[in-house]
Amino acid sequence: MKPLVSIILPTYNEAEHIANALLTLVAQRQTLLDFEILVVDGGSSDETVARITPFLADNRVTLLSNPARSAPAAFNIGLRAATGEYVCILGAHAKYADDYIEQCYREMLLHDAVGCSGRVITVSADDSTSARLAAWCLGNAFASSTRSIRTRTEGFAETIPYPLFRKAALLELGGYNESLVRNQDNDMNHRLRAAGYRLYLTAKTHATYCARPDVKSLWSYAYRSGKWNALTLRVSPACMRVRHFIPLVFVLCIGALIPALLIANITHHSVALPCLALLVIVGGHLLLGSIAGLETMIREHRVAALLLPLVIFGFHFAYGFGTLSGLFLPSRCAFNRNAAGLAALSAKSAL
Repeated sequence: MKPLVSIILPTYNEAEHIANALLTLVAQRQTLLDFEILVVDGGSSDETVARITPFLADNRVTLLSNPARSAPAAFNIGLRAATGEYVCILGAHAKYADDYIEQCYREMLLHDAVGCSGRVITVSADDSTSARLAAWCLGNAFASSTRSIRTRTEGFAETIPYPLFRKAALLELGGYNESLVRNQDNDMNHRLRAAGYRLYLTAKTHATYCARPDVKSLWSYAYRSGKWNALTLRVSPACMRVRHFIPLVFVLCIGALIPALLIANITHHSVALPCLALLVIVGGHLLLGSIAGLETMIREHRVAALLLPLVIFGFHFAYGFGTLSGLFLPSRCAFNRNAAGLAALSAKSAL
C-alpha cells in the first residue's frame, strides 16, 4: 500500500480562494502516495463552506470545525484527525503544482529531512496596479529579505512554507503553540530543528501564493506581522531572528532623527548632522527600493514598478511600527497551549 498523506487546510472566510486551492489538491498526483484532505473551517461567515461543499463528494475530502478560529488550533485539530503517516500543512491562499506533494516527499526522503516544501511564487490578486505592486513587494528580496520563504530557492532551511512533515515528529513535540496566532510555523520549525531534525526547501516544485489585493491591505498585513513579532518575542524568542527586527530599527532611527532635527532648529543649533543622518537612512532606503523597482520593471515590462520604492518604504515602516506597538501591548500572549488539545496529541503520540 502507498503511504497516506493527510493534507491539513485551515480556512476562515476564504470564499475567494478556497475552490482554486482545493482544485489543485484533489488533482495531486498519486503515483507514490495516497491522500486525505482535512479542511478545518473556523466558522466562516462568507461563502467558504458553500464553496467547499461540492468537494465533499470526493471521499478523500473531510470538513472539520475549528471553534478557536486560529491557524495553530486548526493545525492541531487536523493533526488529531489525521490518519496518514505524513501531514501536509497548507494554506487556502495558494495553489499547488500537481506534483507538489510527491516532489516534497521524494526530496524529504532523499535529504533525510523531517519536512520539505517547495518554493513559493508570489502572484497578484488581480491585474490592477495596486495588486501588482503588493505582489512585487512581497516577492522582492529587499522588501522581504533574502532568507524569506518567498525569495529562497533550495537547500536546508530554518523554516519552510507549505510543508510536508513526518507526523510523528509534530506529535512528539506536542503540536503547534496555540498562543501564537502568527509565527506558529516559525516556532514549530525552530522546535523541530532544536530536536535535531532537518528541514529542506526544494526548487523542483512550487506553490503560487496570492498576495494582498492592494497596497493598503499589504501595509495592514505588514503592521500585524510586525506586531506579532514583538508578541512572539515574549513567547518563543529563540525562533525569532535579527532580520525580523530590522524594520523596527529603521522606524526608531527615523523616529529619533525627526524630533532631533526639530529641536536643533528650535534651539538654533546646527541641523547638519541630523539632516545628513536622515538623508542617508531615507535616501539609502529609497535608492535600494529604486534598484528593486528598476529590476522589476525590466522583468515585468511594467512602468508601474517604478512606484515600488515607495511601496517598500511603507511596507517596512508599517512592519517596524507594528513591532514597536507590539512591544508596548499588555502581556496577554503567554506560552499556554490548549490543555485538552495537548493531552489528545500526547495520547495519540503514545499509540
